[in-house]
Amino acid sequence: MAGHSQFKNIMHRKGAQDAQRAKLFTKLAREITVSAKCGIPLPESNPRLRAAIAAAKAQSMPKDNIERAIKRALPGGDDTNYDEVRYEGRGPGGVALIVEGLTDNRNRTASEVRAIFNKLGGQMGEANSVAFNFERVGLIQFKPEAADGDAMFEAALEAGASDVVSTDDGHDVLTSPEDLHAVKDALEKSFGEATVARLEWKPLNTVEVDADAAATLMRLIDALDDNDDVQRVCGNYEISDEVAARLGL
Repeated sequence: MAGHSQFKNIMHRKGAQDAQRAKLFTKLAREITVSAKCGIPLPESNPRLRAAIAAAKAQSMPKDNIERAIKRALPGGDDTNYDEVRYEGRGPGGVALIVEGLTDNRNRTASEVRAIFNKLGGQMGEANSVAFNFERVGLIQFKPEAADGDAMFEAALEAGASDVVSTDDGHDVLTSPEDLHAVKDALEKSFGEATVARLEWKPLNTVEVDADAAATLMRLIDALDDNDDVQRVCGNYEISDEVAARLGL
């Protein structure tokens, strides 16, 4: 199992657990509110907001929750200002990690993220200390039933995508950052609403980790993801099928 090379975000894995649903909805709502504040608070006129709403719907977030999150961006709503932050570091086995978040207190979040790295076998680095291991790409995901692999591949390339990876879990369509929303809009005309449309960090090289390092790495990533201000954790790790089965991943 290639760890993050198939973009199986830790937040998505944990989101399937009922105990994590409230935390997941809080993160999704924050992204909706920030997206609405960054532009016009109308999905049809705001690509980032459309993508945030699609991600929320993919996790079965109730319509009322989505509407409340948008209203918080309107005058008289929530006046909390969230900054987009990014932290970089190394995890067990030398794995490069990028942590993205939304916070109303940069100092608090940086301190908490650094403490998590230190506690669980990692080390937080300076800005751009590991980013060279990744390429910034657009990621669009569709459910497996949206199309067969050949149809998705042909349509995506015609729309301007750079690559398509289809598995039993669904279709990952990769684009250049600037083509993300144009490709998404084109594909949705044929295959319905995408479940994910966002900028992502694609590893340029991967690090295979053994069972011991993988177990510690997963604890580190889970702990980072549990932080309220963290939206996404990306890494260049690769875990073999054998190790994944042993760890129950």
